[in-house]
Amino acid sequence: MPGKLLWIVNPLAGKAEIKQHALACIDTFVKAGWDVTVYTTQSGGDARRAARERAAAFDRIVCSGGDGTLGETVAGIMDAGVPVPLGYIPAGTTNDFAASLGLPKLPALAAAAAAGDCTAVLDIGQFGERYFTYVAAFGLFTDVSYTTPQTSKNLLGRVAYLLEGIKSLSQIREYPLHVEAPGVSVDGTFLFGMVTNSTSVGGFKGFPHVAQAQMDDGLFEVVLVRRAASLLDLQTALNNFASNGDSDSSLFVHLKTPWITFAGETELAWTLDGEFGGNASTVEIRNLHQAVRFVIPPPVTEETE
Repeated sequence: MPGKLLWIVNPLAGKAEIKQHALACIDTFVKAGWDVTVYTTQSGGDARRAARERAAAFDRIVCSGGDGTLGETVAGIMDAGVPVPLGYIPAGTTNDFAASLGLPKLPALAAAAAAGDCTAVLDIGQFGERYFTYVAAFGLFTDVSYTTPQTSKNLLGRVAYLLEGIKSLSQIREYPLHVEAPGVSVDGTFLFGMVTNSTSVGGFKGFPHVAQAQMDDGLFEVVLVRRAASLLDLQTALNNFASNGDSDSSLFVHLKTPWITFAGETELAWTLDGEFGGNASTVEIRNLHQAVRFVIPPPVTEETE
C-alpha cells in the first residue's frame, strides 16, 4: 500500500527540463496515494547523503536526474542498509539504466511507473567501497561523460559526447594490466575496458554482447579491447564488434563473470555510471546479486498493448 515517498530531484540534470514537469509528477504520485516529500540536490554527493539519511523514514524513494544521480541514490540506499524500493524518472543526457529498464521518456509516465507496484530485484556493482548501477569502465572515451561541460550536454545532448570523444582520439593511452576472474587469468596491454550490467551503454543500444546482459543473474558482461597495430585496425575491429558482435578478433576479451580484478603498474582513471570513479592501480569489482529492488513498468500484455 502507498505510504511515504521521498522524491530526490537533480534540477540541473540533462537540459533541466524536469522543472517543467515537476508538478505533473507530484500530482501523479499523490493520485496514486503517496505522501510526497521533495528534496532537490544542491551539489555532487547530495543524492547519496539524502538517501542514506532518509531511507529508513520512507516507504519508497524515487530519484530524478541522470545516471550519476541514480548511482548516488543507489549508493545511499546501500549505505543505509534499508531495502526501500527505488523508482527512477530519467532526466539526464543518455539515461542508460532507464533504457535498460524500459522506462518511459516522458516524466509524467515515468512517474506513473515509479508510483506503481511492479518491482524487480536487480544486481548492482561494487567497486572497492563504491557502488555502480550499470557500468565501470576505463580507457578510450570513458572520461567523456564527466569531462563534457554541462552547458554542452544541455545544448547538444548525445552529440556533445561524440564531439568530446573525437578530441580524445589524439590522446589514446595504453594500459598494461593483469586481469583475473573465475577460471581466467589474462595479461595484456589494453585501450579500453568495461564491466557492465546494462543493455545500453553511452546512450547506444544494440551492442551485441551488452544487449544480452541479464540484470538479475549475478553476472557482469566484460569487454576488454587490446592495443591495435594501427588506428585503422582498431576502427575495423570496433565496427565489426558493434555491428554484428564479432569478437573473434585477437583485440577482444569477452567474459561473463560475478567478479573481476584489474592490476597495473600505474593508476587507471575509472568511470562509474558516467561519473569520475577515481584513480586506482588495483581494483576488485564484484556483482552484488539482486541487491536493490527497483520499481519498473508493468510487463506488456495483450491487454496493455
